Amino acid sequence: MTTVEMPLFPLNTVLFTGGPLTLRIFEPRYLDMVGQCMREGQGFGVVLIEEGEEAGGDNEFVTTGTVARIVDFDQLEDGLLGITCRGQQRFRVLDQWVRPDKLNLGTVELLPGAARTPIDDDHEPLVDLLASLLDREEMAPYRQLIDEDWASADWLGCRLAELLPLPLPVKQALLELDDPGQRLDVLRAILQEQQVL
Repeated sequence: MTTVEMPLFPLNTVLFTGGPLTLRIFEPRYLDMVGQCMREGQGFGVVLIEEGEEAGGDNEFVTTGTVARIVDFDQLEDGLLGITCRGQQRFRVLDQWVRPDKLNLGTVELLPGAARTPIDDDHEPLVDLLASLLDREEMAPYRQLIDEDWASADWLGCRLAELLPLPLPVKQALLELDDPGQRLDVLRAILQEQQVL
C-alpha cells in the first residue's frame, strides 16, 4: 500500500484518470498550493464535495478522488491564474486535516491503476457514441487535452463518464469502480434506460 500526504481540493466535479481539468485559481490557499505543487513536481487531490461550497472552505467531501497533475498554466484576461490539469491516479483518503489557512490536507492511499483490458463486442456501441461526441466541433479543445486510447476499456469508460450529463453521485460511483468492464456495463445500462443506445 502506497500512502502519501497531499493537498486536497474539494470541487463540484469528478475527475477521472486521464481526464482534463481546467481551473481558475483566486483563493490565496490555492495559489500557495499551486506554487508548492509546481515547485515540488507533485499533484493535488481532487475530491467531490458532498456538502458545502467550493469557495470559503467549510465543506464535506468524499473519500475517493483522483490526483491532478498541473500540465499548463496561464494568467487569464481577468488577472486570475488559470491552470490545466490531468487526472493521474485514483486514491482513497485515510486521514484529513485543515491548515490554519483553510487548505485541506490528507494522507491518501494511492489505488492501483486499472489493468489495460480490451473492449468487449457488447460495448462497441459505446465506442461509436464516444466517437460521435468527440467529432463535434466544440469538442476540439477537449481532444487536445486528452491522450486517445480507443482500444482500452478503462479509457473509454472514463471519457464517457466525464462527458455524459450524469448526476455527480453517479459519476462518483463510476469513478469508484475498480473493473473497467463493470463501468462500461453500468454506462450501457444507463444509456439503454434513457433510450440513447
